[in-house]
Amino acid sequence: MHTVVVLALDGVIPFDLSVPIDTFGRARLPDGRVPYRVRVCAVREEVSAGAFTVRAPYGLDALAEADTIILPGVAKPPEVLPPGVAETLRAAAARGTRIASICVGAFLLAATGLLDGLRATTHWIAAPDLAARYPEVTVDPNVLYVDNGRFLTSAGAAAAMDMCLHMIRNDLGSAVAAHAARMSVMPLEREGGQAQFIVHELPPAPAGATLEPLLHWLEEHCDRELTVEEVAAWAGMSTRTLNRRFREQTGTTPVRWLHRARVRRAQHLLETTSHPVERIAVQAGFGSPTAFRERFRRVVGTSPQAYRRTFRAAAG
Repeated sequence: MHTVVVLALDGVIPFDLSVPIDTFGRARLPDGRVPYRVRVCAVREEVSAGAFTVRAPYGLDALAEADTIILPGVAKPPEVLPPGVAETLRAAAARGTRIASICVGAFLLAATGLLDGLRATTHWIAAPDLAARYPEVTVDPNVLYVDNGRFLTSAGAAAAMDMCLHMIRNDLGSAVAAHAARMSVMPLEREGGQAQFIVHELPPAPAGATLEPLLHWLEEHCDRELTVEEVAAWAGMSTRTLNRRFREQTGTTPVRWLHRARVRRAQHLLETTSHPVERIAVQAGFGSPTAFRERFRRVVGTSPQAYRRTFRAAAG
């Protein structure tokens, strides 16, 4: 069982503390087993969490048993960590432990020196301060999270879920991550660099909506070369009406919906088959391997081959 230890320092932000506990805690293997053991530790038995106090059942010694350490943000990130924290985190890193920060928890990770020379992110409003305080760290405020291998940083709020789901996917594969995402009630479509690691469902139409049969048909036939005119003709409506109803019922356009369906099919094929990219381009409905690679990179943020390597490394 993989042990995740969340370190709560004084002034811990409650949301940052709860996200990894809930997200990793909701993960389930296909046979129903729980893959993660989640623990909360602190320098002292009780720490402030703003409106309430947190009583941590474990001390810093719990970090020695962690496979993953999570550093939630604190209300006022200190420039000097509490005694023993930096040393313990550096020792964990030397053993190969994965360490991830949430929101302004990046300040805590940066204070250990472990982010020197690496790219990192944090809440956009705190990014200038992080860059100024730790000039050896390359701060990118435009992404939801950054994965440097053993060290990860995430932006604020829901980006912490994105990062945790990304780690679950790397550990256990896309099916387990997709289940955890559904249990966390994550949005079905999110823009940003997390897309290559998280399985997203297509924007659905409300149950009983007029587009529901059409969406099923499109998903089944997304390998075909379809024009908006052909789709509208199948649905028995004008292209103008089709576009309007797509906007009303799915929040996107027919073309974008179809692109997402094709990319999702390609992701599944990359994860589950050894078919060459050229064959997958045809199976997913793209006109050419070049068009496939360009669209895949635009939507997913990486190349088909890199996506396949990442998934297989995680699955192995």
